[in-house]
Amino acid sequence: MNDSPFPRHTARLLLRRFADADLLPFQAYRHDPEVGRFQGWSVLDNDAAAAFIASMATATFAVPGEWLQIAVADRSTDRLVGDIGICLRDDAARTAEIGFSVASGAQRRGIGTEAVSAAVALLFESGRVERIEGITDARNTPSIRLLERVGMRLDGTREALFKGETCTECVYSLPRARWREFAPMRSHQ
Repeated sequence: MNDSPFPRHTARLLLRRFADADLLPFQAYRHDPEVGRFQGWSVLDNDAAAAFIASMATATFAVPGEWLQIAVADRSTDRLVGDIGICLRDDAARTAEIGFSVASGAQRRGIGTEAVSAAVALLFESGRVERIEGITDARNTPSIRLLERVGMRLDGTREALFKGETCTECVYSLPRARWREFAPMRSHQ
């Protein structure tokens, strides 16, 4: 398999490697308290963010146990509007976890759904994944709706400690077989 499946185009977006020019927009949405409210990442200073972007620009795709952040850019301007994290688990079930962040100005327009759908397809098409999970705080209704729009179903909930506070996490999943069934419906939306 080609180790670099990027760039990947959708109707409005470009999923690609991070680039140096992404620093300012990356920092803008990563410093937005509303974007970061339910995220596991921490705000980085500019030097740490630049180092992170540089490491993701050359990281190997789909290494079990390692998170890879994929830049999500507006296809017409190449301006960063968010990112998607993927991590293949080192398990026999061939499971990947996916997470996403979308800049406030790009929310409520289907950008997140379009980007996550493309990342899900990328993972399944790689041949390395049989099941994808998305885990979100039960209070994060927009993320729950997005996971459902891409075909995921609630597997269960669990109590967790998040940012020093007890919360309920919702675990959503999408097996390859359901994704294949869901694909024809996606093409008619």
